Amino acid sequence: MIEQNENTQFELTDELVALVEQLIASQSDTELHTLLNEFHHADIAEILDEVGLEDATYVIKLLDSETTSEILMELNEDNREKILKTLSAKEIAEEVEELDTDDAADIISELPESRQLEVISNIENAAHKAEIKELLAYDQDTAGGLMGKELVKVYENWTVAGCLRRIRGQAKDVKRVHSIYVVDRQNKLIGRLSLKDLIVAKSDQKIADIYIKSVDYVNVEEGAEEVAKIMQKYDLEAIPVVNDNQTLLGRITIDDIVDVIREEADRDYQMAAGISQGVEADDSIWKLTKARLPWLLIGVFGGLGAASIIEYFNEAMGSFIVLLSFVPLIQATAGNVGVQSSAIVVQGLANDSVDSNIVKRLLKEFFLAIVNGFAIATVALFITHFVFGTPYIVSITIGIALISVIIMAALIGTFIPFFLDKRGIDPAVATGPFITTSNDVFGILTYFLIAKLILGF
Repeated sequence: MIEQNENTQFELTDELVALVEQLIASQSDTELHTLLNEFHHADIAEILDEVGLEDATYVIKLLDSETTSEILMELNEDNREKILKTLSAKEIAEEVEELDTDDAADIISELPESRQLEVISNIENAAHKAEIKELLAYDQDTAGGLMGKELVKVYENWTVAGCLRRIRGQAKDVKRVHSIYVVDRQNKLIGRLSLKDLIVAKSDQKIADIYIKSVDYVNVEEGAEEVAKIMQKYDLEAIPVVNDNQTLLGRITIDDIVDVIREEADRDYQMAAGISQGVEADDSIWKLTKARLPWLLIGVFGGLGAASIIEYFNEAMGSFIVLLSFVPLIQATAGNVGVQSSAIVVQGLANDSVDSNIVKRLLKEFFLAIVNGFAIATVALFITHFVFGTPYIVSITIGIALISVIIMAALIGTFIPFFLDKRGIDPAVATGPFITTSNDVFGILTYFLIAKLILGF
Protein backbone atom coordinates (compact mmCIF):
# COMPACT_ATOMS: atom_id res chain seq x y z
CA MET A 1 0.00 0.00 0.00
CA ILE A 2 1.23 3.48 -0.90
CA GLU A 3 1.68 5.61 2.21
CA GLN A 4 0.57 9.24 2.05
CA ASN A 5 1.88 11.49 4.80
CA GLU A 6 -0.61 14.31 5.43
CA ASN A 7 2.22 16.83 5.65
CA THR A 8 3.68 15.99 2.25
CA GLN A 9 2.66 17.37 -1.11
CA PHE A 10 0.48 15.03 -3.16
CA GLU A 11 2.31 13.60 -6.16
CA LEU A 12 0.52 11.74 -8.91
CA THR A 13 2.65 8.81 -10.02
CA ASP A 14 2.24 6.02 -12.55
CA GLU A 15 2.51 3.58 -9.66
CA LEU A 16 -0.47 5.15 -7.89
CA VAL A 17 -2.62 5.24 -11.03
CA ALA A 18 -1.74 1.60 -11.77
CA LEU A 19 -2.66 0.59 -8.22
CA VAL A 20 -6.06 2.30 -8.46
CA GLU A 21 -6.74 0.61 -11.81
CA GLN A 22 -5.71 -2.75 -10.35
CA LEU A 23 -8.04 -2.39 -7.34
CA ILE A 24 -10.91 -1.42 -9.64
CA ALA A 25 -10.25 -4.36 -11.98
CA SER A 26 -10.27 -6.80 -9.04
CA GLN A 27 -13.27 -5.00 -7.47
CA SER A 28 -11.37 -4.67 -4.20
CA ASP A 29 -13.79 -2.02 -2.96
CA THR A 30 -12.68 -1.99 0.65
CA GLU A 31 -8.99 -1.52 -0.21
CA LEU A 32 -9.84 1.08 -2.86
CA HIS A 33 -12.02 2.97 -0.41
CA THR A 34 -9.28 2.90 2.22
CA LEU A 35 -6.66 4.09 -0.26
CA LEU A 36 -8.69 6.99 -1.64
CA ASN A 37 -9.81 8.14 1.79
CA GLU A 38 -6.19 9.10 2.42
CA PHE A 39 -6.37 11.78 -0.27
CA HIS A 40 -8.02 15.17 -0.63
CA HIS A 41 -10.93 15.27 -3.09
CA ALA A 42 -8.83 17.43 -5.46
CA ASP A 43 -6.13 14.74 -5.46
CA ILE A 44 -8.68 12.03 -6.18
CA ALA A 45 -9.95 14.11 -9.10
CA GLU A 46 -6.40 14.26 -10.43
CA ILE A 47 -6.19 10.47 -10.26
CA LEU A 48 -9.55 10.03 -12.02
CA ASP A 49 -8.46 12.35 -14.81
CA GLU A 50 -5.74 9.80 -15.60
CA VAL A 51 -7.79 6.60 -15.55
CA GLY A 52 -10.37 5.53 -18.12
CA LEU A 53 -14.00 6.64 -18.15
CA GLU A 54 -15.30 3.30 -16.83
CA ASP A 55 -12.82 3.30 -13.95
CA ALA A 56 -13.57 6.92 -13.06
CA THR A 57 -17.31 6.22 -13.07
CA TYR A 58 -16.73 3.15 -10.90
CA VAL A 59 -15.00 5.29 -8.25
CA ILE A 60 -17.71 7.98 -8.39
CA LYS A 61 -20.38 5.35 -7.74
CA LEU A 62 -18.30 3.66 -5.02
CA LEU A 63 -17.63 6.67 -2.79
CA ASP A 64 -20.27 8.60 -0.86
CA SER A 65 -21.94 11.62 -2.48
CA GLU A 66 -20.44 14.04 0.03
CA THR A 67 -16.97 13.15 -1.31
CA THR A 68 -17.78 12.56 -4.98
CA SER A 69 -19.68 15.84 -5.35
CA GLU A 70 -16.47 17.70 -4.49
CA ILE A 71 -14.45 15.40 -6.77
CA LEU A 72 -16.77 16.19 -9.70
CA MET A 73 -16.13 19.92 -9.25
CA GLU A 74 -12.37 19.37 -9.49
CA LEU A 75 -12.42 17.10 -12.55
CA ASN A 76 -11.38 18.22 -16.00
CA GLU A 77 -14.55 19.64 -17.65
CA ASP A 78 -14.49 17.14 -20.51
CA ASN A 79 -14.07 14.20 -18.13
CA ARG A 80 -16.82 15.51 -15.86
CA GLU A 81 -19.17 15.81 -18.84
CA LYS A 82 -18.46 12.22 -19.86
CA ILE A 83 -19.01 10.90 -16.32
CA LEU A 84 -22.26 12.83 -15.89
CA LYS A 85 -23.57 11.16 -19.06
CA THR A 86 -23.10 7.77 -17.38
CA LEU A 87 -25.07 8.77 -14.26
CA SER A 88 -28.82 8.78 -13.93
CA ALA A 89 -30.72 11.99 -13.18
CA LYS A 90 -31.31 10.75 -9.64
CA GLU A 91 -27.60 10.02 -9.11
CA ILE A 92 -26.65 13.50 -10.34
CA ALA A 93 -29.31 15.01 -8.08
CA GLU A 94 -27.77 13.20 -5.10
CA GLU A 95 -24.39 14.69 -6.00
CA VAL A 96 -25.59 18.30 -6.36
CA GLU A 97 -27.55 18.12 -3.10
CA GLU A 98 -24.19 17.84 -1.33
CA LEU A 99 -22.77 20.95 -3.05
CA ASP A 100 -23.13 24.63 -2.32
CA THR A 101 -25.79 26.21 -4.51
CA ASP A 102 -23.28 27.96 -6.81
CA ASP A 103 -21.36 24.74 -7.50
CA ALA A 104 -24.60 22.78 -7.90
CA ALA A 105 -25.85 25.31 -10.45
CA ASP A 106 -22.52 25.09 -12.32
CA ILE A 107 -22.81 21.30 -12.58
CA ILE A 108 -26.43 21.40 -13.76
CA SER A 109 -25.76 24.20 -16.27
CA GLU A 110 -23.34 21.89 -18.11
CA LEU A 111 -26.16 19.42 -18.84
CA PRO A 112 -28.55 19.54 -21.82
CA GLU A 113 -31.71 21.52 -21.03
CA SER A 114 -34.01 18.49 -20.90
CA ARG A 115 -31.56 16.71 -18.59
CA GLN A 116 -31.38 19.78 -16.35
CA LEU A 117 -35.13 19.67 -15.72
CA GLU A 118 -34.94 15.95 -14.97
CA VAL A 119 -32.12 16.41 -12.44
CA ILE A 120 -33.80 19.36 -10.73
CA SER A 121 -37.02 17.39 -10.36
CA ASN A 122 -35.06 14.69 -8.48
CA ILE A 123 -33.62 17.09 -5.89
CA GLU A 124 -35.43 16.33 -2.66
CA ASN A 125 -34.50 19.43 -0.64
CA ALA A 126 -37.13 21.96 -1.73
CA ALA A 127 -35.19 25.02 -0.52
CA HIS A 128 -31.98 23.85 -2.21
CA LYS A 129 -33.92 23.16 -5.42
CA ALA A 130 -35.49 26.64 -5.43
CA GLU A 131 -32.14 28.34 -4.87
CA ILE A 132 -30.47 26.37 -7.67
CA LYS A 133 -33.29 27.26 -10.08
CA GLU A 134 -32.86 30.92 -9.14
CA LEU A 135 -29.12 30.83 -9.85
CA LEU A 136 -29.60 29.07 -13.19
CA ALA A 137 -31.68 32.04 -14.37
CA TYR A 138 -28.66 34.37 -14.24
CA ASP A 139 -26.05 34.78 -16.96
CA GLN A 140 -22.96 32.75 -16.01
CA ASP A 141 -20.68 35.75 -16.66
CA THR A 142 -22.44 37.96 -14.10
CA ALA A 143 -22.35 38.26 -10.33
CA GLY A 144 -25.65 36.38 -10.22
CA GLY A 145 -24.09 33.47 -12.08
CA LEU A 146 -21.14 33.39 -9.67
CA MET A 147 -22.89 33.82 -6.34
CA GLY A 148 -23.98 31.18 -3.88
CA LYS A 149 -26.96 31.45 -1.57
CA GLU A 150 -25.08 30.20 1.50
CA LEU A 151 -24.30 33.10 3.85
CA VAL A 152 -24.82 34.32 7.38
CA LYS A 153 -27.12 37.31 7.80
CA VAL A 154 -28.65 38.99 10.83
CA TYR A 155 -31.38 41.59 11.27
CA GLU A 156 -30.62 44.97 12.77
CA ASN A 157 -33.41 44.65 15.34
CA TRP A 158 -32.06 41.39 16.83
CA THR A 159 -30.32 41.36 20.17
CA VAL A 160 -26.78 40.04 20.46
CA ALA A 161 -27.98 36.97 22.38
CA GLY A 162 -30.66 36.16 19.81
CA CYS A 163 -28.21 36.84 17.00
CA LEU A 164 -25.69 34.32 18.33
CA ARG A 165 -28.36 31.61 18.56
CA ARG A 166 -29.51 32.19 14.99
CA ILE A 167 -25.95 32.39 13.63
CA ARG A 168 -25.24 28.91 14.99
CA GLY A 169 -28.19 27.59 12.98
CA GLN A 170 -27.19 29.40 9.77
CA ALA A 171 -23.50 28.53 9.98
CA LYS A 172 -24.24 24.80 9.73
CA ASP A 173 -24.93 25.25 6.01
CA VAL A 174 -21.98 27.58 5.35
CA LYS A 175 -18.54 26.01 4.86
CA ARG A 176 -16.64 29.25 5.55
CA VAL A 177 -18.06 32.22 7.42
CA HIS A 178 -16.15 35.11 5.82
CA SER A 179 -18.57 37.83 6.90
CA ILE A 180 -21.82 38.40 8.75
CA TYR A 181 -24.18 40.65 6.80
CA VAL A 182 -26.76 42.93 8.42
CA VAL A 183 -30.14 43.53 6.78
CA ASP A 184 -33.28 45.52 7.66
CA ARG A 185 -36.85 44.22 7.82
CA GLN A 186 -37.10 44.30 4.01
CA ASN A 187 -33.96 42.15 3.70
CA LYS A 188 -31.98 45.11 2.32
CA LEU A 189 -28.25 45.03 2.95
CA ILE A 190 -27.32 47.84 5.32
CA GLY A 191 -23.94 46.77 6.71
CA ARG A 192 -21.74 44.05 8.13
CA LEU A 193 -21.00 42.73 11.58
CA SER A 194 -17.59 42.22 13.12
CA LEU A 195 -17.28 38.92 14.97
CA LYS A 196 -15.11 40.65 17.57
CA ASP A 197 -17.76 43.32 18.18
CA LEU A 198 -20.41 40.63 18.45
CA ILE A 199 -18.45 38.63 21.03
CA VAL A 200 -17.60 41.57 23.29
CA ALA A 201 -21.03 43.20 23.09
CA LYS A 202 -23.58 42.86 25.90
CA SER A 203 -26.17 40.17 25.29
CA ASP A 204 -29.09 42.61 25.41
CA GLN A 205 -27.57 45.08 22.94
CA LYS A 206 -29.21 45.53 19.57
CA ILE A 207 -27.31 44.66 16.39
CA ALA A 208 -28.28 48.14 15.17
CA ASP A 209 -25.96 49.58 17.83
CA ILE A 210 -22.83 47.63 16.89
CA TYR A 211 -22.88 46.85 13.17
CA ILE A 212 -20.57 48.54 10.64
CA LYS A 213 -22.47 50.54 8.02
CA SER A 214 -19.63 50.48 5.49
CA VAL A 215 -19.87 47.37 3.31
CA ASP A 216 -18.63 46.56 -0.21
CA TYR A 217 -21.14 44.86 -2.49
CA VAL A 218 -21.89 44.23 -6.18
CA ASN A 219 -25.08 44.30 -8.20
CA VAL A 220 -26.41 40.95 -9.37
CA GLU A 221 -26.01 42.04 -13.02
CA GLU A 222 -22.37 43.16 -12.62
CA GLY A 223 -19.95 41.43 -14.98
CA ALA A 224 -17.75 38.65 -13.60
CA GLU A 225 -14.52 40.41 -14.57
CA GLU A 226 -15.61 43.61 -12.82
CA VAL A 227 -16.43 41.62 -9.67
CA ALA A 228 -12.94 40.11 -9.82
CA LYS A 229 -11.39 43.59 -10.07
CA ILE A 230 -13.35 44.85 -7.06
CA MET A 231 -12.44 41.86 -4.88
CA GLN A 232 -8.81 42.08 -5.96
CA LYS A 233 -8.65 45.82 -5.31
CA TYR A 234 -10.07 45.59 -1.78
CA ASP A 235 -8.54 42.20 -0.86
CA LEU A 236 -11.94 40.66 -0.16
CA GLU A 237 -12.44 36.98 0.60
CA ALA A 238 -16.17 37.33 -0.07
CA ILE A 239 -18.54 40.01 -1.32
CA PRO A 240 -22.34 40.24 -0.97
CA VAL A 241 -24.58 40.46 -4.03
CA VAL A 242 -27.67 42.69 -4.14
CA ASN A 243 -30.32 43.64 -6.69
CA ASP A 244 -31.39 47.14 -7.74
CA ASN A 245 -33.48 47.42 -4.57
CA GLN A 246 -30.43 46.64 -2.40
CA THR A 247 -31.98 43.31 -1.39
CA LEU A 248 -29.34 40.80 -0.27
CA LEU A 249 -29.37 37.86 -2.68
CA GLY A 250 -26.17 35.92 -2.02
CA ARG A 251 -22.40 36.17 -1.82
CA ILE A 252 -19.41 35.48 -4.03
CA THR A 253 -16.35 33.84 -2.47
CA ILE A 254 -12.70 34.10 -3.46
CA ASP A 255 -12.52 30.55 -4.87
CA ASP A 256 -15.07 31.49 -7.53
CA ILE A 257 -13.11 34.62 -8.41
CA VAL A 258 -9.87 32.65 -8.74
CA ASP A 259 -11.64 30.51 -11.35
CA VAL A 260 -12.76 33.65 -13.20
CA ILE A 261 -9.24 35.09 -13.20
CA ARG A 262 -7.75 31.78 -14.40
CA GLU A 263 -10.30 31.41 -17.19
CA GLU A 264 -9.77 35.01 -18.31
CA ALA A 265 -5.99 34.51 -18.31
CA ASP A 266 -6.41 31.33 -20.39
CA ARG A 267 -8.64 33.19 -22.87
CA ASP A 268 -6.23 36.10 -23.17
CA TYR A 269 -3.29 33.75 -23.65
CA GLN A 270 -5.09 31.86 -26.41
CA MET A 271 -6.22 35.06 -28.13
CA ALA A 272 -2.68 36.42 -27.97
CA ALA A 273 -1.54 33.23 -29.68
CA GLY A 274 -4.18 33.62 -32.38
CA ILE A 275 -6.86 31.24 -31.12
CA SER A 276 -10.28 32.86 -31.33
CA GLN A 277 -12.20 30.68 -28.86
CA GLY A 278 -11.56 28.65 -25.73
CA VAL A 279 -10.19 25.24 -26.68
CA GLU A 280 -8.13 22.53 -25.04
CA ALA A 281 -5.55 20.10 -26.38
CA ASP A 282 -8.00 17.20 -26.17
CA ASP A 283 -10.72 18.93 -28.23
CA SER A 284 -11.67 17.57 -31.65
CA ILE A 285 -9.67 18.43 -34.76
CA TRP A 286 -12.70 20.29 -36.15
CA LYS A 287 -13.05 22.49 -33.04
CA LEU A 288 -9.32 23.22 -32.94
CA THR A 289 -9.37 24.05 -36.66
CA LYS A 290 -12.24 26.53 -36.23
CA ALA A 291 -10.34 28.23 -33.42
CA ARG A 292 -7.01 28.50 -35.23
CA LEU A 293 -7.72 28.72 -38.96
CA PRO A 294 -9.16 32.30 -39.08
CA TRP A 295 -5.99 33.77 -37.61
CA LEU A 296 -3.75 31.61 -39.78
CA LEU A 297 -5.60 32.94 -42.83
CA ILE A 298 -4.98 36.50 -41.64
CA GLY A 299 -1.30 35.62 -41.48
CA VAL A 300 -1.43 34.17 -44.98
CA PHE A 301 -3.05 37.29 -46.44
CA GLY A 302 -0.58 39.44 -44.52
CA GLY A 303 2.30 37.46 -45.95
CA LEU A 304 0.86 37.75 -49.46
CA GLY A 305 0.54 41.49 -48.94
CA ALA A 306 4.18 41.74 -47.88
CA ALA A 307 5.20 39.60 -50.87
CA SER A 308 3.35 41.89 -53.26
CA ILE A 309 5.17 44.91 -51.82
CA ILE A 310 8.53 43.18 -52.31
CA GLU A 311 7.51 42.20 -55.84
CA TYR A 312 6.55 45.80 -56.61
CA PHE A 313 9.99 47.13 -55.59
CA ASN A 314 11.94 44.13 -56.88
CA GLU A 315 12.80 45.38 -60.36
CA ALA A 316 13.37 48.97 -59.23
CA MET A 317 16.01 48.00 -56.67
CA GLY A 318 18.60 47.10 -59.30
CA SER A 319 22.04 47.07 -57.67
CA PHE A 320 20.49 47.35 -54.20
CA ILE A 321 19.08 43.82 -54.29
CA VAL A 322 20.98 43.23 -51.03
CA LEU A 323 18.08 45.02 -49.29
CA LEU A 324 16.04 41.81 -49.63
CA SER A 325 18.46 40.03 -47.28
CA PHE A 326 17.32 42.24 -44.41
CA VAL A 327 13.56 41.83 -44.89
CA PRO A 328 13.38 39.19 -42.06
CA LEU A 329 15.15 41.65 -39.73
CA ILE A 330 12.56 44.34 -40.46
CA GLN A 331 9.62 41.95 -40.09
CA ALA A 332 10.86 40.38 -36.86
CA THR A 333 11.63 43.73 -35.26
CA ALA A 334 8.26 45.22 -36.24
CA GLY A 335 6.36 42.18 -34.96
CA ASN A 336 8.24 42.00 -31.65
CA VAL A 337 7.91 45.70 -30.89
CA GLY A 338 4.19 45.68 -31.73
CA VAL A 339 3.49 42.66 -29.52
CA GLN A 340 5.47 44.18 -26.61
CA SER A 341 3.59 47.47 -26.79
CA SER A 342 0.17 45.88 -27.12
CA ALA A 343 0.85 43.35 -24.37
CA ILE A 344 1.65 46.12 -21.88
CA VAL A 345 -1.50 48.06 -22.82
CA VAL A 346 -3.74 44.96 -22.72
CA GLN A 347 -2.39 44.03 -19.29
CA GLY A 348 -2.91 47.59 -18.06
CA LEU A 349 -6.47 47.70 -19.38
CA ALA A 350 -7.22 44.36 -17.72
CA ASN A 351 -6.18 45.50 -14.25
CA ASP A 352 -6.99 49.22 -14.66
CA SER A 353 -3.37 50.22 -14.13
CA VAL A 354 -2.87 51.97 -17.46
CA ASP A 355 -3.61 55.67 -17.98
CA SER A 356 -6.82 56.01 -20.01
CA ASN A 357 -5.37 59.07 -21.79
CA ILE A 358 -4.43 57.56 -25.14
CA VAL A 359 -2.48 60.62 -26.30
CA LYS A 360 -0.27 60.49 -23.22
CA ARG A 361 0.31 56.77 -23.70
CA LEU A 362 1.15 57.19 -27.40
CA LEU A 363 3.66 59.93 -26.59
CA LYS A 364 5.34 57.72 -24.01
CA GLU A 365 5.57 54.81 -26.48
CA PHE A 366 6.86 57.21 -29.15
CA PHE A 367 9.80 58.39 -27.03
CA LEU A 368 10.47 54.84 -25.81
CA ALA A 369 10.51 53.66 -29.44
CA ILE A 370 13.01 56.38 -30.37
CA VAL A 371 15.40 55.26 -27.62
CA ASN A 372 15.04 51.57 -28.51
CA GLY A 373 15.17 52.36 -32.21
CA PHE A 374 18.47 54.23 -32.05
CA ALA A 375 20.01 51.47 -29.91
CA ILE A 376 18.91 48.70 -32.30
CA ALA A 377 19.79 50.73 -35.40
CA THR A 378 23.32 51.36 -34.07
CA VAL A 379 23.89 47.65 -33.50
CA ALA A 380 22.42 46.79 -36.91
CA LEU A 381 24.51 49.44 -38.70
CA PHE A 382 27.73 48.18 -37.11
CA ILE A 383 27.03 44.50 -37.91
CA THR A 384 25.74 45.01 -41.46
CA HIS A 385 28.62 47.26 -42.48
CA PHE A 386 31.62 45.86 -40.60
CA VAL A 387 30.63 42.19 -40.36
CA PHE A 388 28.53 41.61 -43.51
CA GLY A 389 30.41 44.16 -45.60
CA THR A 390 27.24 45.93 -46.71
CA PRO A 391 27.86 49.34 -48.36
CA TYR A 392 27.80 52.17 -45.83
CA ILE A 393 24.84 53.94 -47.46
CA VAL A 394 22.81 50.73 -47.39
CA SER A 395 23.62 50.18 -43.70
CA ILE A 396 22.52 53.75 -42.98
CA THR A 397 19.29 53.06 -44.87
CA ILE A 398 18.64 49.91 -42.85
CA GLY A 399 19.29 51.78 -39.59
CA ILE A 400 16.90 54.62 -40.45
CA ALA A 401 14.29 52.12 -41.61
CA LEU A 402 14.59 50.21 -38.32
CA ILE A 403 14.03 53.37 -36.28
CA SER A 404 10.98 54.27 -38.38
CA VAL A 405 9.55 50.75 -38.23
CA ILE A 406 10.01 50.52 -34.46
CA ILE A 407 8.20 53.82 -33.92
CA MET A 408 5.38 52.77 -36.26
CA ALA A 409 5.02 49.32 -34.63
CA ALA A 410 4.99 50.79 -31.12
CA LEU A 411 2.24 53.26 -32.02
CA ILE A 412 0.12 50.62 -33.77
CA GLY A 413 0.61 48.18 -30.89
CA THR A 414 -0.50 50.85 -28.42
CA PHE A 415 -3.40 52.36 -30.35
CA ILE A 416 -5.23 49.20 -31.46
CA PRO A 417 -5.89 47.76 -27.94
CA PHE A 418 -7.24 51.16 -26.82
CA PHE A 419 -9.39 51.35 -29.95
CA LEU A 420 -10.83 47.85 -29.44
CA ASP A 421 -11.44 48.42 -25.72
CA LYS A 422 -13.39 51.64 -26.39
CA ARG A 423 -15.68 49.66 -28.70
CA GLY A 424 -16.31 46.86 -26.22
CA ILE A 425 -14.04 44.33 -27.94
CA ASP A 426 -11.59 42.29 -25.88
CA PRO A 427 -8.22 44.06 -26.50
CA ALA A 428 -6.38 40.76 -25.98
CA VAL A 429 -7.21 40.00 -29.61
CA ALA A 430 -4.75 42.76 -30.57
CA THR A 431 -1.68 41.00 -29.19
CA GLY A 432 -1.88 38.04 -31.52
CA PRO A 433 -1.37 37.61 -35.25
CA PHE A 434 -3.41 40.78 -35.92
CA ILE A 435 -0.65 43.04 -34.56
CA THR A 436 2.17 40.88 -35.93
CA THR A 437 0.68 40.68 -39.42
CA SER A 438 -0.23 44.36 -39.68
CA ASN A 439 3.23 45.39 -38.52
CA ASP A 440 4.87 42.98 -40.97
CA VAL A 441 3.03 44.57 -43.89
CA PHE A 442 3.46 48.18 -42.81
CA GLY A 443 7.04 47.47 -41.78
CA ILE A 444 8.01 46.14 -45.22
CA LEU A 445 6.25 49.05 -46.93
CA THR A 446 8.03 51.57 -44.70
CA TYR A 447 11.37 49.84 -45.27
CA PHE A 448 11.22 50.03 -49.06
CA LEU A 449 9.80 53.54 -49.16
CA ILE A 450 12.68 54.80 -47.01
CA ALA A 451 15.18 52.82 -49.12
CA LYS A 452 13.76 54.33 -52.28
CA LEU A 453 13.91 57.83 -50.80
CA ILE A 454 17.54 57.49 -49.65
CA LEU A 455 19.00 55.28 -52.39
CA GLY A 456 16.95 56.78 -55.22
CA PHE A 457 16.13 53.57 -57.11
